[in-house]
Amino acid sequence: MKIGFVQFDPAFGEVEKNLSSAASLIEGVEADLLVLPELFNTGYLFTSKQEAIDLSEEVPDGRTVKALTAVAKEKGVHIVAGLAEWDDGRIHNSAVLVSPRGHVGTYRKIHLFYEEKLWFDPGDLEPEVFDIGSCRVGVMVCFDWFFPETARVLALKGADIICHSANLVLPYCQDAMITRCLENRVFAVTCNRTGSERRGGKTLMYTGQSQIVDPRGQVLYRAERETDEVHVADVDVTAARDKQLNEHNNLFGDRRSQFYSALVQKF
Repeated sequence: MKIGFVQFDPAFGEVEKNLSSAASLIEGVEADLLVLPELFNTGYLFTSKQEAIDLSEEVPDGRTVKALTAVAKEKGVHIVAGLAEWDDGRIHNSAVLVSPRGHVGTYRKIHLFYEEKLWFDPGDLEPEVFDIGSCRVGVMVCFDWFFPETARVLALKGADIICHSANLVLPYCQDAMITRCLENRVFAVTCNRTGSERRGGKTLMYTGQSQIVDPRGQVLYRAERETDEVHVADVDVTAARDKQLNEHNNLFGDRRSQFYSALVQKF
């Protein structure tokens, strides 16, 4: 199976331009599954709730899902991509999964970072795993990486590959995702954006370095910090289904969940 990422520098508020940029980058690529950045169609640095409202879209009926589906149909690929989702008065920082046949599913970011809490409503759905035939896909968005429970839930639900759309500004995620893959025996594709945004007196610099990691924690490929780049890796997804560490230890079989009650307590 061929899995990969589409790393680029979205322009804030220029949805059509960003859709066109993503489509152009994908045009010459052969892949089964591609991941785009968080909020790839709008940019990230919102300065008001109204901006988030104005740039949000309904799913699956908005123009972004329709445009992604057209690309997916033309290329025969599944795509995971981040967008601002309008849902009956609520706005979510979401990621959609589309196939050549249309919208497959949506994940709404559970763990909002910094000023996202001013613009977005936190996700109201459990992380879900989607069976796309060739593999089982779990979806996370950016800051979810900081909470190991997110990847664990997806792995326990059967994810072979975690698709991680991101707009990373902290320097830790790429290395942390190695651990997430190792401790869950899954593949992960982290797609970060590049560039910077300066709006409302604030500046954010994005770290690039999108990557693909295998179930043994090996980085199959890591992009540069500042370049637009698409990369695809050939992987054997069955490697994510072998949770046997040695003849005596099984990653999930050895869990002692009766001692983990604190994990679901609110502190």
